[in-house]
Amino acid sequence: MFKTANGEEIFVIDSHIALWDASPENQLNIHGEQFINCFYDYHKNLSPAQYLWPKEKFLKYDAETLIHDVFTKGYADMAIFQPVFLTDFYKKPFGDIEKNAELVKMYPGRLIGNGSFDPRDGEQGLEYLEFMAKTYGIKGVKLYTAEWRGSSRGYKLTDPWAERYLAKCEELGIVNIHAHKGPTLTPLDRDAFDVADIDGAASNFPGLNFIVEHCGLPRLEDFCWIATQEKNVYAGLSVAMPFIHTRPRYFAQIISELLYWVGEDRMLFGSDYALWEPGWLIEKFMAFELPEDLKQETGTDLTLAVKRKILGENAARLYGIDIAAQKSLLSQDKLAVSR
Repeated sequence: MFKTANGEEIFVIDSHIALWDASPENQLNIHGEQFINCFYDYHKNLSPAQYLWPKEKFLKYDAETLIHDVFTKGYADMAIFQPVFLTDFYKKPFGDIEKNAELVKMYPGRLIGNGSFDPRDGEQGLEYLEFMAKTYGIKGVKLYTAEWRGSSRGYKLTDPWAERYLAKCEELGIVNIHAHKGPTLTPLDRDAFDVADIDGAASNFPGLNFIVEHCGLPRLEDFCWIATQEKNVYAGLSVAMPFIHTRPRYFAQIISELLYWVGEDRMLFGSDYALWEPGWLIEKFMAFELPEDLKQETGTDLTLAVKRKILGENAARLYGIDIAAQKSLLSQDKLAVSR
């Protein structure tokens, strides 16, 4: 919970966190090392100096560290795991759904564990999707369309098999589709993260919500034009958020464009932990104001009401969370007591 200077409470849902293992022991090949090195470059270049992690810690951190960073000092009331498997690069999944599920169980009401799928897994993957829905009760999936699988270097959400998986999601009540679109990572291909296929997928599946993680950056304009016409497309702000520190003017341009095109009801805060800790992102975001020239040009403003929506209310709506009831539920749990 973030409290403003005059005591107003802001309910925070970090919609994009991960618990990963990129240790040398878990790297399957050179690509596992390349991938986490690229992650670490993002971390180094966009974080304040006091929040830089040593490389060894960044490779593999424990659950206690995550809980402390996200909830104890990170202001989050709730957080959503967005797992990525990367099984062509790592021996065990980079993001492990089972480990996430253990934490969800340990901290009831605090964490939401999403699943993932890869349409190239065919019928077997469909069965696993159903298993995740029944076993873990997942309400969302994280998709990595540039992930390698054998000789394949990615897929599109409009591929026939991808559409079968999206139809299965709808059938199972998995309504929130978080798709990484935009920033590339070594050695994955930039074009396989292109935001263009969101257009067709969102049109074909109006009953699903497509949360475009990283809002398509650097293809922000493409994303905005798609999201304007597809009302079930949302902007996930992870990766955009840390620019508030290194490039505040660029951040302001991103936010003002999103407010202008997509609107305040379809933007979701995400830290992308452990790339960045949510605490300093939220502090800077709450203190941030759009420059006057951008406000006048786009006719938008980042008011307290807008910040409330971005930090928690919009994600709560997508995941069916009653904030008042949730605040009451969480007020007496072990994390609330320990704060």
